[in-house]
Amino acid sequence: MHNPLVTTDWLAEHLRDPELVLIDASWHMPGSGRDPRAEYLAGHLPGAVFFDIDEIADKTTTLPHMLPTPAEFARAVGALGIADTDTIVVYDEIGVFSSPRVWWEFCTMGARHVRVLDGGAPRWRAEGRPTEAGEVIRPRMAFHAHLHPHLVADFFEVLNLTQSRDRLVVDARSAARFRGEAPEPRPGLPSGHIPGSVNVPAGNLTTDGRLKPAAELQAIFAAAGVDLGRPIVTSCGSGITASTVALALAVAGARDVAVYDGSWTEWGGRPGAPIATGSA
Repeated sequence: MHNPLVTTDWLAEHLRDPELVLIDASWHMPGSGRDPRAEYLAGHLPGAVFFDIDEIADKTTTLPHMLPTPAEFARAVGALGIADTDTIVVYDEIGVFSSPRVWWEFCTMGARHVRVLDGGAPRWRAEGRPTEAGEVIRPRMAFHAHLHPHLVADFFEVLNLTQSRDRLVVDARSAARFRGEAPEPRPGLPSGHIPGSVNVPAGNLTTDGRLKPAAELQAIFAAAGVDLGRPIVTSCGSGITASTVALALAVAGARDVAVYDGSWTEWGGRPGAPIATGSA
């Protein structure tokens, strides 16, 4: 697989390429007090369009920002001026936080060339590179969506894994939430984890808003008992940082990785879903 990351130097060199589309995929945790769209309008990387993770989503479920249907995704991103044949570079305002979620969505929907800007907007700004304000309007494009179902896991697939262990579930939440020692940020959800899963907190995979080098990521996964040669499913609170772990796994060399889209918001909210606590 190609390297799913690009550097700020690479982006600066290719920023005006006609086939390149830059996406601000910023998203913040509920209760953060930050409005990613308002921040985008106040200042963003040159030419970037804004991808609203909560709006380009399945509206038939109460679960947050679930994948929409391919047809809905194609309509929404086509309206942003994005074609499936474009070179798509995704960034966010934290570094590498919500951008991997949108990278994963585009990969799942069949986009051919999708990358994440390592370090995101903070690194770009720290290097004194240009930004601009206001909304970018691109001509509508045709995005031909082709769902890659092997990149997505649903509740029943993951439930089967608690028995079969055919795929390893890697949980991106903090160790305290995984062990059931800290409350979930979404009210009413129990704490704990999917039985048989292992914990690799997404926050351990980055330094100063950038993904750690491949060798360091490999060591972190190995220490957690993650065999990169096995089929893997990543999970988190609502599918955001699970995508960060999926990106890190790709950089580390894993080849078969799916994201559990509903993640703990779905699992913890399902009556009868088995819940484990403690470190294992």
